[in-house]
Amino acid sequence: MTVQQEAPTGGSDGAGEPLEVWIDQDLCTGDGICVQYAPEVFELDIDGLAYVKSAEDELLQEAGATTPVPLVLLQDVVDSAKECPGDCIHVRRVSDGVEVYGPDAE
Repeated sequence: MTVQQEAPTGGSDGAGEPLEVWIDQDLCTGDGICVQYAPEVFELDIDGLAYVKSAEDELLQEAGATTPVPLVLLQDVVDSAKECPGDCIHVRRVSDGVEVYGPDAE
């Protein structure tokens, strides 16, 4: 069982609502910082770009694919979004799709 399967999802966006993360591969620089911060959530593929992984640890290569952010990994995912040189990591609330961390965060 992976960490994503074991941990509840949610965030510190004020309401503790479930969050999801996705990567815009068109902006990804392939630096791998996200994988260093949260290898349970991100992975570099053979094309040199980062992708999110499912709760079953499967690489999600479809454009715009999202995965839940486990509460236990929230800070690591947020740090990934903040440190990403490509500004390509987007964390949003599941309920309304509002980005709470990343380049389009309000």
